[in-house]
Amino acid sequence: MAVRVRLRIKSLRSGREALTSALVNSGFEAESPQLLVPRRLAAELGLWPPPDDAYLVEFGTAGGVVRNYLVPGAAEVTVEAGDRSVGPVKCDIVISGVEEEVLISDRLGGELGIVILDLRGKWRFSDEDRVRETEPPQYWV
Repeated sequence: MAVRVRLRIKSLRSGREALTSALVNSGFEAESPQLLVPRRLAAELGLWPPPDDAYLVEFGTAGGVVRNYLVPGAAEVTVEAGDRSVGPVKCDIVISGVEEEVLISDRLGGELGIVILDLRGKWRFSDEDRVRETEPPQYWV
């Protein structure tokens, strides 16, 4: 089991919002806060087809190199944890034609204050002691 959180995503281009679970992925290393979204969710947020300032980037993955569109500063995200919300944090959106889940980069997870306690689904915010449980996965196929 992995750590997933409930995330509210607001597109700063269209104003549209989506609520989804997102996988906290410490292996998704980024220099800026980034959120990878499947193409179907990008369309719902008004970010597909990609806007004019989007550009292709190459990502190294376990399955090899993939090319995704990166839309700089395209969204604000907030963790919705039931009893509290943390955010918003402005982030880049990476649009994937392959991935089916939303992925939170290491940098974005840090800015949202997410601390993984146990890779079997236990986490907390950096400013609390409460142990929280993972959310179920949500697939955007």
